[in-house]
Amino acid sequence: MSSTNHSIDIAITGMSCASCVSTVENTLRKIPAIESASVNLATERAHIELNKDFSHEAIVKALSDAGYGAEVISLEHEHHHADDASTGARKIVIAAILSFPLMVPMLLSLIGIDWNLPVWMQWLLATPVQFYLGAGFYKSAWKAISNKSGNMDLLVAIGTTAAYALSVYMLLQGHQHLYFEASSVVITLVLLGKWLEKRAKRQTTEAIRALQQLRPETARVRRQGEESEIQLSQVVIDDVVIIRPGERIPVDAIILEGSSHVDESLMTGESEAVNKTLGDKVIGGAVNIDGLLLVKTTAIGTETTLSRIIRLVEDAQTAKPEIQRLVDKVSAVFVPVVILISLVTLLAWGLYSANWEQAILNAVAVLVIACPCALGLATPTAIMAGTGVAARHGILIKDAKVLELAHSITQVVFDKTGTLTEGKPVLLAFKAVDGDDQTLLEMAASVEQNSLHPLAKAVVERLKLTGKTPALATAVQDLAGRGLKGQVGNKTVYVGNQHWMMELGVSTEALNTVALEFMNSGKTVSWVAMSDVAEQPSLLGMLAFGDEIKATSRAAISNLHKRNIQTLLLTGDNSKSAARVAEALGIDKVLAEQTPESKAITVASLRQKNTVIAMVGDGINDAPALAAADVSFAMSTGTDVAMHTADITLMRSDPSLVADTIDISRRTYRKIKQNLFWAFIYNLVGIPLAALGLMSPVIAGAAMAFSSVSVVTNALMLKRWKPLGSHGEDS
Repeated sequence: MSSTNHSIDIAITGMSCASCVSTVENTLRKIPAIESASVNLATERAHIELNKDFSHEAIVKALSDAGYGAEVISLEHEHHHADDASTGARKIVIAAILSFPLMVPMLLSLIGIDWNLPVWMQWLLATPVQFYLGAGFYKSAWKAISNKSGNMDLLVAIGTTAAYALSVYMLLQGHQHLYFEASSVVITLVLLGKWLEKRAKRQTTEAIRALQQLRPETARVRRQGEESEIQLSQVVIDDVVIIRPGERIPVDAIILEGSSHVDESLMTGESEAVNKTLGDKVIGGAVNIDGLLLVKTTAIGTETTLSRIIRLVEDAQTAKPEIQRLVDKVSAVFVPVVILISLVTLLAWGLYSANWEQAILNAVAVLVIACPCALGLATPTAIMAGTGVAARHGILIKDAKVLELAHSITQVVFDKTGTLTEGKPVLLAFKAVDGDDQTLLEMAASVEQNSLHPLAKAVVERLKLTGKTPALATAVQDLAGRGLKGQVGNKTVYVGNQHWMMELGVSTEALNTVALEFMNSGKTVSWVAMSDVAEQPSLLGMLAFGDEIKATSRAAISNLHKRNIQTLLLTGDNSKSAARVAEALGIDKVLAEQTPESKAITVASLRQKNTVIAMVGDGINDAPALAAADVSFAMSTGTDVAMHTADITLMRSDPSLVADTIDISRRTYRKIKQNLFWAFIYNLVGIPLAALGLMSPVIAGAAMAFSSVSVVTNALMLKRWKPLGSHGEDS
């Protein structure tokens, strides 16, 4: 049994077009335990949200009863396609060999030669194509009829059967000119189209397959002083793993011994190897290039960075954007409407011209040219290609709706520390009111020693340089947007910003002149106050920090401005320091000394102005603002809270990826619109031409096969995308 409120993914076989997608979704939605179901034709997967306990086997059975193969898949599941490629190719070759002689008379007639195969030989060639090689169409058509729905295979089955039956009837009547080529060649072309389409679809999942192949099968561990090679599934947290030069890192870990250059390009998009040394984190799946590493395991299985990346990409490729709703509505009525048009064509031609042979052929052409498959593939193939290429360059998009929305972002709001700056501030100076700078440093470090905030780490690192360790602090509280408070001995110590000092009634006047000099030069200032129990706190001193601006930050802002996107710096830092950073980077507007709550209120108010707002941050204090934005970006080098809240995770601590995300979103959305345009045009133009007798069934079959392939191929052009600055425009 499954647990409540969770999701599962199911691999589905037997879908042929967008109408099948509707059938599968409707089947799933009839199950009360299923809250929502989204089916992707391109990946042949269903993503299901369950709201209560329900047997997975019952879901699989419901789909099986509807005529579709189904299998619950795990996060480790390899992407697959049901039909073996070699089997499909063999069928096409046999169909082509049998169909070509039937085409020869038609080709010879184009140069004025009238010649036909003996009628019995035509029947002998066409029959195995129709009922053996084309058996899959009949099976799929029967499933559709059983489910009181329609699909592409039903149209092909009806159309080719009509052409075949007409030829058999004419053969029995003694006619020499038959239409077996229409049925056989159409089946051959549709088989070829499906095979090409499947090959093209497989390319859209290359990003995930490449990530899945990064997992080593074994790891070399050291337990109780002995080394052994074990299966990766047997590795546990805190295991010591040995990684030799040239080996792939099997787990997420922290380096205990050694240093090496590590290639993380497939996870982060970082083209250059990164130097890793004692205390640094390494990602499972990366390649250890030139040094022996001894690491301690921090994450295994589905909790590793690699597994989370795969899960995010798979979820994004399964989800449906809003634009797909129109396609779903059209697909639901597509096949019945096409069959109706075909019947009208048959009757109109038959009654008007009394040439029922031509009437049947025109009706067959209508059935064959209709292409619900192209409609079904137009959106998901573009989404898959877009999210896949984004992931390859270090941009993880949580779902398709975000990718669809990101193209219309009008303003980007940035946090400062760790987002636009390196996030590794250094304590440049510290000054005590009473001149005892060492006590000031020790008190501040005691309260901040367990904090993850970059400023706190800088204080502790500076104390270590003096050869001392911080004293134990108790009752430590982290007050968001203010600072830290803790008990050191019989003293209460407060470390935080000037606003908090004002709230506490602490005067900073004694050091304001010194602090102002630091702030005017773009430095960040924190204050330290202290009190005895139940007494009013008084100023102990000040701390001044420096944090370098990231090398890519200026280009990040510039690239956004080139796309007419406004920028805003929203930070808890002091106004002077924030203004210096904004001026250096060319940011349009600054709001400083913000609390997490005021950041969220600001972002929410910006959304009221009919603009699409993006928020970029990396810390716990950014989480409320990230949640308030239309589209949220988190740096993977930041906190897990920020990444879980955000819609998009940037695997490199590089703000220029924000503009890259907007760029790939715009290109993906453009591909979706192009694909939908061509999918609709194929049908809007092709069906009337066939109904008017201006297209033979053979040409109609070729056009139908080409339409699906062209839609997928157009989407695959997104794979050529490169981050901004390293490519030109493509379509």
